[in-house]
Amino acid sequence: MTSTLTPARGRTASPGHPPRAVRWRGPLIAWLFLAPALLLFLYFKFIPMFVGLWKSLFKVQTFLGDEWVGLQNYQTIVSDDEFASAIWHSVVLALGTTVGSIVLGLGLALLIEGPARYLWFVRTAAFLPVVTTMAAVAEVWRIMFHPADSGMLNVIIGWTGIDPQPWLASENSSLWSIMLMSIWRGTPYDMMIFLAGLVGVDRALYEAAAVDGASTWRRLRHITLPALRPVFWILFTLAAIRGLRVFVEVYVLTNGGPNGSSEVLMTLIYKLGFQKNELGVASAGGIVLFLATLALTVIVQMLRRRQAT
Repeated sequence: MTSTLTPARGRTASPGHPPRAVRWRGPLIAWLFLAPALLLFLYFKFIPMFVGLWKSLFKVQTFLGDEWVGLQNYQTIVSDDEFASAIWHSVVLALGTTVGSIVLGLGLALLIEGPARYLWFVRTAAFLPVVTTMAAVAEVWRIMFHPADSGMLNVIIGWTGIDPQPWLASENSSLWSIMLMSIWRGTPYDMMIFLAGLVGVDRALYEAAAVDGASTWRRLRHITLPALRPVFWILFTLAAIRGLRVFVEVYVLTNGGPNGSSEVLMTLIYKLGFQKNELGVASAGGIVLFLATLALTVIVQMLRRRQAT
């Protein structure tokens, strides 16, 4: 008598398809590692963001209870001349800082790009302003901007025969002085991003262009700049956002003065919320700043994709 052996039906995985538990193990471990950071972001970033959106629809009265005003706070922002000036100053500062830091960052990157051993020291020294505390940097520049003849910057420009400048003390030059310091601090960051982009440029293209007799300017125009186009888009977005959200340097250097000539949106929001106790209007200003940053990012990404296609 022969027995027929039938294989037992078990839950075996088909070839090429790992078990479900194995497939979920990797993502689950990754989310567990991300959980602490996500909880911090939720508590300190996303929840305050939604609370600020909710408070922007109220007249916040700490001890009397909040009063619903709808979009009145946003109407105040649109119609108030002080807000219009602060928004204009923020845009001018963002554009000037963005253009200046990108141009100087590219120039420095082209100068110190290369395999020479001593260049690591130059790159490190040039990058130091980025890792220095912004409040300390602004305080040092405030001393350098001393408007008297003995001020450091006035002494330096005096060597070239230029008369002493009022810098932060004048309504006509306070915003430009802040822009000068912001460009000085933002240039090394852009320089390092450009250096990373220059590493990916094919050196064979330079050699072929040199054989064809192309000048340095033509090689820069037709090889380097097109290869760095993605880097330009990234830096433009980051620098513009950084310029729109500027706060510490303005607060330390001028606090928006003199006579509001350097008031930007962030310092105005701070004064409304923590000095004048107009938390509803300040929350609305924060939402407007967030929407402006979001719109700028979306527009830049759309332009980048359109150019890529």
